[in-house]
Amino acid sequence: MQTEFQISTRGPALYEFTQDVARWVAQSERSGLLTLFVRHTSCSLLIQENADPEVQTDLQNFFHRLVPPTTDPAMHYLTHTYEGPDDMPAHIKAAMMPVSLSIPITDGGLALGTWQGIYLFEHRNAPHTRSVTAHLGA
Repeated sequence: MQTEFQISTRGPALYEFTQDVARWVAQSERSGLLTLFVRHTSCSLLIQENADPEVQTDLQNFFHRLVPPTTDPAMHYLTHTYEGPDDMPAHIKAAMMPVSLSIPITDGGLALGTWQGIYLFEHRNAPHTRSVTAHLGA
């Protein structure tokens, strides 16, 4: 069983899409392993706390500080700059974080922890529509 989720972003942030995935998985009423894969090189997928929005803010701030835009003097060594000052840093962040996730499915439900949600972590400044392929296997 396979589908694709389209996630609209408005700039750097974590975009939760847990409920979309849960609705799709519930249709199967089966157990197995769900694989999610983002089909882009400047965003990531995360399972992260979804109770306190400060967690998402702190993650964004940490990664922005760790990998600032190419306009920051500390990033002077980067050469891939023609797609904007946020592009190469977005690729670096995507290389540091997962672009795929594996989630157990039990009787048509996500086997996530109480405070866990599924997020697309957008690393670019401009709005994008991101594609996440989902595959539910036995």
